[in-house]
Amino acid sequence: MSRNFVVAPSPTVVVPVLGGGEFPVRRIYCAGRNYEAHAKEMGFEVDREEPFFFLKPADAIEPDGAVISYPRMTENYHYEVELVVAIGIGGSDIAVADAGAHVFGYAVGLDMTRRDVQIAAREKGRPWDMGKAFDRSAPCGTIVPVAQAAGIAAAAITLEVNGAARQKNAIANLIWSVDEIIHWLSRYVDLAPGDLIYTGTPDGVGAVVAGDRLEARIDGLPSLTVSIS
Repeated sequence: MSRNFVVAPSPTVVVPVLGGGEFPVRRIYCAGRNYEAHAKEMGFEVDREEPFFFLKPADAIEPDGAVISYPRMTENYHYEVELVVAIGIGGSDIAVADAGAHVFGYAVGLDMTRRDVQIAAREKGRPWDMGKAFDRSAPCGTIVPVAQAAGIAAAAITLEVNGAARQKNAIANLIWSVDEIIHWLSRYVDLAPGDLIYTGTPDGVGAVVAGDRLEARIDGLPSLTVSIS
């Protein structure tokens, strides 16, 4: 049966997959403060009791090579390089030991942040949405299927701005591992094929301005490059 939309429906957001095909994005979940050094540089102590999460809209995705306009309503626009986990099999209350079976693949992502907006909201006890979940705030590189992404758990994660190193750490230093993140997130929501999970950023976050070029890398994955205009 045909459907009578009163406005044109939004197109499906997709991320390319290494070797061909496209990954349709349903939701974007982000884990907060998941590297000890980053938590400390933001003024927080590490808390292993339970991870916390926030969301970005699916249409915040931007591809490798994107040119992104400096966003409105901020004077402190930050990069955060992250490992992105693509969910291929859904589930709820997923055990840590079973979490790996739900992963389709991995990619390099950037959690772009209006830091001044985020901090102002945090200080007033308000939601972070306008600091994190704004247009074009979730660049994502090509997804590599699990079978082709051996060694990710120990891979180096880095970011350069205009060729200068800004972030450098290792996926092994995540406070909450990928399997633990999936476990905890699936206790709160039903995960589904098409979900992306940004797993947290290491220390070294900082501001960018128009004209800057960002190169994000994780060993074993295609790099992600975006430019700010």
